[in-house]
Order: sequence, then C-alpha cells, then structure tokens
Amino acid sequence: MKTVMNILRMKKYSITSIWVIALVMISSCEDYLDRTPESVISEETAFRNFENFQGFTEELYRCIPDKFHSHNQATGNFGDDEIWSDDSPDQVGFRFDRGDFWAWTHWSSYFDHGSLTTTQDRTAKGLWPLAWYGIRKANLGLENLHRMTEATQEERELIEGQLLFFRGWLHFNMAQYWGSLPYIDRVLPGDEPLREEKLSYQEFAEKAHNDFRRAADLLPINWDNTATGRRTAGNNHYRINKIMALSYLGKNLLWASSPLMNSVSGGGPVYNADLARRSAEAFGELLNLVESGQTQYALEPFSNYKRIFLTRGQNWLLPGGAETIFRTLVHGVNATHWNLTQCWIPAVIARDANHRLSPTSNYVNRNYGMANGLPLPEDISQADPESGYDPNYPFRNRDPRFYHDIAYDGVQMVLGSLSPENANLRYANLYTGGNFRNDRNSTRTGYVHMKFMMVGYNNFDQLFSYGNAGSRNIPYVRLSDIYLMYAEAALMGYNSVTGQSPNFSKNAVEAVNTIRERAGMPEVLPRFQTTVSVFLEELRRERAVELAFEGHRFTDLRRWMLITHPDYAAKTAMEFDRAEALNTEVPSDTRIVNLRERVIINRNYDDKHYWLPFKVSDVSLYPEFDQNPGW
Repeated sequence: MKTVMNILRMKKYSITSIWVIALVMISSCEDYLDRTPESVISEETAFRNFENFQGFTEELYRCIPDKFHSHNQATGNFGDDEIWSDDSPDQVGFRFDRGDFWAWTHWSSYFDHGSLTTTQDRTAKGLWPLAWYGIRKANLGLENLHRMTEATQEERELIEGQLLFFRGWLHFNMAQYWGSLPYIDRVLPGDEPLREEKLSYQEFAEKAHNDFRRAADLLPINWDNTATGRRTAGNNHYRINKIMALSYLGKNLLWASSPLMNSVSGGGPVYNADLARRSAEAFGELLNLVESGQTQYALEPFSNYKRIFLTRGQNWLLPGGAETIFRTLVHGVNATHWNLTQCWIPAVIARDANHRLSPTSNYVNRNYGMANGLPLPEDISQADPESGYDPNYPFRNRDPRFYHDIAYDGVQMVLGSLSPENANLRYANLYTGGNFRNDRNSTRTGYVHMKFMMVGYNNFDQLFSYGNAGSRNIPYVRLSDIYLMYAEAALMGYNSVTGQSPNFSKNAVEAVNTIRERAGMPEVLPRFQTTVSVFLEELRRERAVELAFEGHRFTDLRRWMLITHPDYAAKTAMEFDRAEALNTEVPSDTRIVNLRERVIINRNYDDKHYWLPFKVSDVSLYPEFDQNPGW
C-alpha cells in the first residue's frame, strides 16, 4: 500500500516516466487527448501548447473520488443519518459507528482502497492516495507553466486556474477529515529528507484560500464563452470554472472559522468571526453573479428536484440540472443505478444483497418537521397540538422534502403486476414485523431511502436496468448548499440573524428562506429568529433536511463539535403497529398505534473522534508528521 510520502517522494521524473494520458472525460475531450499512453516526449513538447498541457491536466479530474460509488457499496454517509445492516462488519460506516476510525486504513471505502489508480475503475478510487498524487501532479504542472510557449494568454490562464483549483481542493478535502497537514505547494525532490511540518488548520486554510482565490480570478464563469472552450461548446460542464473556485473559496473559509477548526488553531470552540465574514463575502460574490443572471447555475424548481440526483430514460443524460456546481466524473453510468439500489432498497423487492443502509429514525424525526415549519416533538410518541403532529398519524402534513426523500409505511414501491405470492410487496410494510423490516437485508429503522431512487426501482419493475438508460450522481456542491453556507457565514460573521455580506443583497434569514420557498415551506418562523444561537440551530436543521444523505453530515457534526454530544450518539428505529387496514390511496392517513423509538446503537465517541487517524506507516516517516491526538 502506497503511503503519502511514497507518492510525494517519487524521484524527480522526466515527462516520459509520469505521462499518463487521462481517459476521456467526455467525448468532446478527444481532441485534447490524441497521444498514446506510451508516447515518449520531451518536457518542452508535453507542456508547449494548450492541447498537450490540457491532456496532462485532464488526469486531475480522475483524482476526484466518487463519494457513493467508490466501492461496491454506498460509502458516503458516516454521521447520525444512516445505519448499516447488522451483517456489515466489512463496511467502514459500520466500523465507524463502533468508534473504530482506524477502519479507513484497512477496509475499502471513499478514503482508500489500498492502491492508486486514475483509471475509470470507480471501485478502486480513494481520497487519500489520489489527493497526494494529484497534488504532486498539480505542482508539476505549475512548475512547468513557463514551458507553455505556444499558447494564448487565455489558454495559459485556463491551465493555471485548473491546476491551482485542484491543488487547493485536494488539500482541503483531506484536511476536513484528517485536520492539520503539510501544505505541499512545490514539487518535492526525491533526494532530500522530508521535513514538511504540519500547519495549524487555519494556517493551512490560508494556503488553500490563496490557491482558490487565484483560480477564481483566472477561470471563466463558463468555458463555452471563451475562445478556447468553444472548441468543446456544450460539453464543458465538468470543467473547473470561476463558480466552482468561489464555492470552495467560501467553504474553505467557513470550515476554518468553525468551532472545531478554530479550537485546534488556538481560538477556542467558537466561530472565528473574521474568517466567517470573509467566507460570507466569497459566497456573496458567487451568489451575486448567480442572481444577476451571469452564470449557468440556478435553483431547480421543486418539480424537477429529482433530476439533481437522478435521470432515467433520457439517453444517459447526466443528473445535476442547473443546480449542481461541482461533482465527480461518472464512471460506468449504468452501474450508478444498481450500485446504490442494492444498498438503499430493501432486498425483499430489490437485489438480493445482504448489506443495506437505512435512514435513521432519529435523523428523520429530528430534522424533517411539519409543513407549517415547526419541528416534531422530542418525544414522537406525544402529540403536539401547536404543530399539528399526531403520533397516530405521524406521516401527515410533513415538510415536502420528507415525501421526496423518504419512503414511510404504506408507500407504493412496485408499479407493475405481481404474482399472488408477491402481492404483499406492492406497498412498503414498515410497521414492526412488516415484510420490509429486517436487520440483515432490509430496513432496520422503519424508513427507506428514496432521495436517489424512484418508485419502480425493484426486481419486478426493473427501472434500474441497463435498458432504461439512466444515471445517478450525488453532487459535492450544489447551489442550495451555497445559500445555506452563506447564511451560516453571515450569521456567525456578523453575530446577527440579519447578518449580511456587503456584496450580496440577502441576509442570513433571507438566504435560508430562498431554499425553504423552493421546497414549498414557509419562511423561518419568528420564534427561530430571537437570537443567533436559536437561529443557528434552525439553520442546522434546514441544512440537515436540504442536504440529507449527500455526504455532508459527518463533517458538519465534527466541525460544529457535536459528534461527541449525547443528542447525536444514538441511532434509532421507529417501532409501531397498524391500527387499521392500509389506506393505499393516502398512506399517511392510515392510523397507527404504539409509536416509539428504539435505540439500535449508541456511538461512544470522545475527542479523538473529531479527526481520522493517520496511517502508522505515514506518521513513522519523520517526527514532524505526527499522529492525531488520541490515536
């Protein structure tokens, strides 16, 4: 298994030994990639013009691991949001729930696969080795910019902007899991001892900030509107642009301002207001461009919400719509259907795999409130006359995103004909003892994932089959995330619920209301605007709903210093009985009784669980690269 330093200490190679032509990102890239992998060329030739240099740069796009398809199971959510079936000890998320964060070093997952590849093999891509490889490659490209002699100024800026973005992005994505790291901004020679010191988190973030800021200044909003990009017009949506760079310019600063990162940098377990204001300004710059119509990005209407994550029967159209800003490449398009289907749909109707993921009852009930904007009561077995919540009809009048994201008891799951022996599989029987409940290969919690699914994803309707030509992709960043991060940064930067960056027209509350309005929810209620801390809790709940199951929760809970809090320790199941026959027309009108929550597992986390441990082989290389506390 390659360690970080094995990758960084590769001998200073010629272009012959490092040239790995990137596989085609999208079909239009072929003009850039007209060399064979075995081409033996000089550095002067390799970096001389845009076509050659872009061919070198393209491989960096394959250093973006897919959060949910980087293994044969869905491996992206490690917070309080999901729970694995009880026969999944080889899954990193299962191990993390038991406090074993070492699991990332020896079980294949988003973090590592024990190898390094930039091929199309989605099951062998891990963040740790790809990040170090990509950082070295970006530095090598930046070091050779002076060799780009046969190029326009625009072409030089496009290359430099991409390289700087990837150097910043790869560093940032490691830091949010492992914390303080060396920031490698040069090609490290292979014949000198390594003594790269780990920076404080905020020192590290300033280095990433410089790369993202410079990238944002160099890159266009839309490659289609450049002379260079017009060669591949209509197929540039993956290419790194100004909006992507501004997204991470703001996110990097918000993370650095957050309580965990501020605490480990010597500032205490509170937000750093200065960094939060700078973050709000970066997001404000982005959102001002969006709302003034200068970009290709916009919030999708709620009627098209599904297409952000999923397409089907549209000739392999990639999902994302106008809302997705940054995402991984799609490796093996059809595989994105069955790969998640086998994890997120109960085996009783889908593929007969054992490993299953269920949305936790605690996450769904804590965050997905009522349609009137009020949360569910803490004890879901008790009625709440003010919100209208009734434990005998707990699925009535909920946030519209609840019905999009979650299958609850009685929801139709099979569309087509069923044999008499399978007739009881048409509707999700999620009551205690129902045939959709099973700790091994169906739901453990009484809820089923539907955010990235459609009714008909099952062995009977076969809507996930190859012939239905679809794709699934879960974004790294989409526009609604930007609004919510802006709201958080403006709130904490200006210490006011009406905090507002000078370069954007909306304040913190108005930014959140933009997302709620899209979903058909009322504006944030006055009771949640009384103080900064009260509004922060409501903003966090909004973030949990809007970005549910998209791979953000684990990092959010850690940066907020909540992952060790008892309120987020338990993962629960929802137990209940049907009191009457299922109302198949309106399943939420079926009366239930004996509603209660059952604890499946309590996660016993302490302070060391704020960061993942480093591999022993890496921290053993030299004293300045030390282990994270507690590990």
